[in-house]
Amino acid sequence: MKKMKLLIIFFSLILTSNSCSKKEDIAVIKDNSSTQKMYYNGKIFTVNEAQPWAEALIIEKNKIVFVGSNSEAEQKIEKGAEKINLKGKLVLPGFHDVHMHPMEVGSTTTVFTLNENESDAENYISIIKKAAQDNPNVKWLIGFGHSIGALFDAQRSPLEIIDEAVSDRPVIIMEQTSHSMWINSKGLEMAGITGASKNPQGGIIMKDNGALNGVLIDNAGDLVYQQALTALKDANGEYDGMVSYVLPELAKHGITSVSDARTYWKRDQHKTWKNLADNGKLTARFNLGLWAYPTADDASQIASLKTLFENNENSLLKINQIKLYSDGITHNTTAALHSNYKEDYFNQPTNNGLNYFTENRIAKYVQELESVGFDFHIHAIGDRGVTEALNAIQKSGSDKGRHRLTHVEMVSLSDMNRFKQLNVTADAQVAGDFTQPQNWHHNNHLLGSTLADNQVPIKSLKEAGARLTLSSDWNVSSLNPFIGLQNAVTRSPQNISLEEAIKAYTINGAYVMRQENKVGSLEVGKLADFVVLDRDIFTISTSQIKQTKVILTIFNGKEIYKK
Repeated sequence: MKKMKLLIIFFSLILTSNSCSKKEDIAVIKDNSSTQKMYYNGKIFTVNEAQPWAEALIIEKNKIVFVGSNSEAEQKIEKGAEKINLKGKLVLPGFHDVHMHPMEVGSTTTVFTLNENESDAENYISIIKKAAQDNPNVKWLIGFGHSIGALFDAQRSPLEIIDEAVSDRPVIIMEQTSHSMWINSKGLEMAGITGASKNPQGGIIMKDNGALNGVLIDNAGDLVYQQALTALKDANGEYDGMVSYVLPELAKHGITSVSDARTYWKRDQHKTWKNLADNGKLTARFNLGLWAYPTADDASQIASLKTLFENNENSLLKINQIKLYSDGITHNTTAALHSNYKEDYFNQPTNNGLNYFTENRIAKYVQELESVGFDFHIHAIGDRGVTEALNAIQKSGSDKGRHRLTHVEMVSLSDMNRFKQLNVTADAQVAGDFTQPQNWHHNNHLLGSTLADNQVPIKSLKEAGARLTLSSDWNVSSLNPFIGLQNAVTRSPQNISLEEAIKAYTINGAYVMRQENKVGSLEVGKLADFVVLDRDIFTISTSQIKQTKVILTIFNGKEIYKK
């Protein structure tokens, strides 16, 4: 019996050793007689200019009470405190992703996915048919993922193709960027769209020689998509998707603060968020960006939005941002340009993009809602869209807001300095391959080489004094911050330093979320949100940064992920 006990102890020690060395490579000494924890022997990049680097942190409950050297930490730590040897690992503040769509990613309403790299739309028929067979009781069949290019290049009308797949119930498929929908005849009928229907604000109902072709551009598609989701009433699916998939994914990637870039409050998404918060499910800090509906009556919408503002300092959930679109996107030719596109897809009166919200409407919303406490998160991709959004903020007399323009793919030289002048943050996404300089020429046929040859100019914006944040737009691009960091430092001629890229993912993001006094850097008095990495991204080749993994995520003083 004694021999068996010794064997059990022996194997237990082996397993414990393997766990420390292979899983997290971090040694832990526990006592539990103190509320303090000391993380020592690390390489800690604090993002605090007064003390950029440290070896050790001491946290008490959820707050940082010491940042400094190992020797100083040993002198200050309470007797009986837990000690975690980081073994030289790199530590960063928790990442902020100030533009993503977590609830949309986690929703279970999407029952099938199409390959965005498929060039022949005819090959989608079998996939859509199978989805219909596998989901016989779904009122609206919702899919995701195709490229609009496959529909534009099809030999038949996209409506004929999707009707061949399913004709007896409505089908709607969101294109990979979310800026167009592919819908069958039954869906068009349910939405009340006919050949005589007028384009809604911020959208285009595509037609071939006056006949519907099953493609709804920008807000024309979003209106029907929201109708479909409302019919399905999938609040439980959104809640469950957040708990089972989205929140664990955020923790895995070291993301501890998020701005939801489009909260559909008319579908009560904000209430689902509140349920998550009330039930203690949130493992990150969230700011919601309430969606400004382009076709809504301004007075009634503004009045409704005012009632939804919430900014409880002690809550992980704040409803303190407004998300609206100035324009569309480039490859749909709906991003707003100062010039005309080189190709005309829609045969509309103008060919320089569209506006979800005009300059004067944006100014009205900012003026009315900034006084309540809302900050604005404005989608602006084309150079005209950027100019008009900046003009609107200037017209509004804004002086309290922490507004930002997101995407900023094309920025006129005359607008570069205005970001700093107006205290407007430039929020960029560079994780997607399409933002890489080697792919800029793919837009030459739409923009011309001069305009196409300087996409997402983060270096120019930084040099002009703009505050820069980096975000994912998940799931348009990967939420992995290390892909964004690698691309940010390697995308010459529009690249920035690694230190600046990390600031864009941490303290600058904290600023636009109005929590820079609490998180975003590792300083005494701030909350303990930080990540431990499996490699030192300051010393490895920049081409290897995207391979980095988080091995430990601490949120609000608690371990929420360990590899």
